Amino acid sequence: MQRAYDWAMMRAETDIVIAGGGVAGLTAAAAFGTAGFRVTIVDPAPPVTNAGAAGADHRTTAFLQPAREFLMAAGLWERLEPHAMPLDVMRIVDAGGEEPEPRVARDFVASDIGPLPFGWNFPNWLLRREMVARLAELPNVDFRPGTGFRRALARDAEILVDLSDNSGLRAKLLIGADGRHSAVRQAAGIGVKTTRYGQKAVVFAVTHERPHGNVSTEVHRAGGPFTLVPLPDHDGKPCSAVVWMDAGPETKRLAGLGAEAFNAEATARSAGVYGALTLIGPRQVWPIISQIADKMIAARTALVAEAAHVVPPIGAQGLNMSLADLACLHGLADARREGLGDRQMLDAYERRRHLEVRLRVSGVDALNRASIAGAPILRDLRAKGIAALYGAAPVRKTLMQLGLGVRG
Repeated sequence: MQRAYDWAMMRAETDIVIAGGGVAGLTAAAAFGTAGFRVTIVDPAPPVTNAGAAGADHRTTAFLQPAREFLMAAGLWERLEPHAMPLDVMRIVDAGGEEPEPRVARDFVASDIGPLPFGWNFPNWLLRREMVARLAELPNVDFRPGTGFRRALARDAEILVDLSDNSGLRAKLLIGADGRHSAVRQAAGIGVKTTRYGQKAVVFAVTHERPHGNVSTEVHRAGGPFTLVPLPDHDGKPCSAVVWMDAGPETKRLAGLGAEAFNAEATARSAGVYGALTLIGPRQVWPIISQIADKMIAARTALVAEAAHVVPPIGAQGLNMSLADLACLHGLADARREGLGDRQMLDAYERRRHLEVRLRVSGVDALNRASIAGAPILRDLRAKGIAALYGAAPVRKTLMQLGLGVRG
């Protein structure tokens, strides 16, 4: 008994331990650190913060409107804003006819619901660079790249956390932001429901003939959407990030094509909306799943981001759901600092987030299944559905607000 007591007492003290140094975990550390909490953030893999370095994440993330205020409060927005590419229009194109040509195209315009863009797009490697720099400004944040979460023991008033470097911490709250295979979630004994679509996504960047005009475009045909998201010009040419979703074997074939053949197939799949596409940089392949945790809390533990939910990359919902998790948790912690990590706080987090998360995962799942549809009759129904949803202005505005996570 004395040995166990000494083992607990020898641990360094902090308020919050965050497992996971991806975009969500780094954002959480900046937000809680800016609010004055003592934060320790760990991740077994140091973040890659240079586009040309091995392991750089060449995907992009679109922060939607509600994220901006939270990023400002975390001291991140002033760093990110100079690199932001605004998304003024969300264009949905159905190209599901016999030939890959636009049949229905509808624009959802941000100015219809307010003065701000729908959101702002950033390369993931750049987000990591600026977020790591922000953490370095916060003396109460201890960032330990190269160190991972090992296990935890929750007690009434604290949680004891063991790390991979054999060090230990005493904290009030453990936040699992460590991805879809979350070690924190597994250690807490929380199960997940996973849906597999047989899809993967090829992620890459292209230049194109016609300017994007700050328009994010989803082209639907079969297999999944082909989404072009605006980036700053590259060598004086218009540039977009692309997420091309299709069946797993097809994405493997596409990723292995030579550049010229790939450019031709990508241009055809885009229905020529921006003219000829030219690949720049590497291609990466990512699996597409939906996943939701059975619950988002355990004793002294909260799950956020992909530790709690994963959705296909449609409508920029993934990370923005994650930031909604963080904003909710942050608000609860800030309002009841003396109760940080206690049952009352975590029960409130579960009530406020888990139903919302389940509804959004189900909604994105339905959109993805509609986009996969390849049978002619289903493609025709999809095209009619896009036209019908756009046709009534009140419905269109409501859909835009729901997509942003704004409630009327």
